[in-house]
Amino acid sequence: MPKILVIEDEAAIRRVLVKILSEENDTYQVSEAEDGLVGMEMVKKEDYDLVLCDIKMPKMDGVEVLEASKKIKPETPFVMISGHGDLDTAVNTMRLGAFDYISKPPDLNRLLNTVRNALDKKELVVENKRLKKKVSKNYEMIGDSDAIHQIKDIIEKVAPTDARVLITGPNGTGKELVSHWLHQKSDRHKGPMIEVNCAAIPSELIESELFGHVKGAFTSANKDRAGKFEAANGGTIFLDEIGDMSLSAQAKVLRALQESKVQRVGSDKDIKVNVRVVAATNKNLQKEIAEGRFREDLYHRLAVILIKVPALNDRRDDIPLLIKYFAGKISKSQGTAEKKFSDKAVKLLQEYDWTGNIRELRNIIERLIILGGQEVTVEDVKLFASK
Repeated sequence: MPKILVIEDEAAIRRVLVKILSEENDTYQVSEAEDGLVGMEMVKKEDYDLVLCDIKMPKMDGVEVLEASKKIKPETPFVMISGHGDLDTAVNTMRLGAFDYISKPPDLNRLLNTVRNALDKKELVVENKRLKKKVSKNYEMIGDSDAIHQIKDIIEKVAPTDARVLITGPNGTGKELVSHWLHQKSDRHKGPMIEVNCAAIPSELIESELFGHVKGAFTSANKDRAGKFEAANGGTIFLDEIGDMSLSAQAKVLRALQESKVQRVGSDKDIKVNVRVVAATNKNLQKEIAEGRFREDLYHRLAVILIKVPALNDRRDDIPLLIKYFAGKISKSQGTAEKKFSDKAVKLLQEYDWTGNIRELRNIIERLIILGGQEVTVEDVKLFASK
């Protein structure tokens, strides 16, 4: 349930704002403060999803409340309430971190749209922070083969730029991992890293997922919603399995790349975005272009830099390192001592035909750790990992 705080010294306006918000959405939990000092104390004690704050107030004005709040609760969005003579100050508060401002007397539609957009932004910021905490621990590039060294060298050169990258390779080879390395080593690493699996989203929903939608755009669109491109603003968007994207969505992605603008489904309003695009596919896009399933102009926009991730069968020298890495990680997650693999067991695993690539290898290692002996032997491999 979103928590909203209204800080306003004029009782009549405060009551109107609380009434409008409470009647618009009965899931909003609305609190009120009669001046800036009281409001500041409430901000310290409670985590609000949004604060509506008047600018001119006794004891502590709105600018002071905003500046003090941003030091202790930087994620909390502020919408400033400005009188007719406060517009210049209201604009300046946006430089201090305010999400937006509304004028007195408040226009109903403007107020409600601003509130919904601010709450959407807060939700995205929180989700992005949650995901970023996982990233650095979960993505490591393991290997000492020439192919892996070559990929790492390319990443070192390309990551600091904003060049678009197309990552190709079979399923399970680690294309997603490469995208995260590109982001983490870029100047955008403090911004969001948003992933979209184009193959997992129905074609009729992909445009809404990427670009967002406005309320009423389609049957289930019961509120305005920001898309992944907006969520990735200032950071990187990773379009996985882009070869499965519909042609209509491809056209909109092309426009977003050309103009750095998107439009939510059901709206004709342009939204500026500053996003680096990294894409990946397991398909032969040249063949898809020839057969009319992929736009050639989009391919050339995406493939400024090409990174080909090799199949595991083409980097067998890395298998011992990968076995050790996965054995340690899996054992730790299960709270058990790390199991060793005999040299013969490792050698046999190197000889297997890894059609499922690294993903398949990881699953086999987990199976052997669970079912094998204190040391995983060649007999364990033959018994539990037979191909």
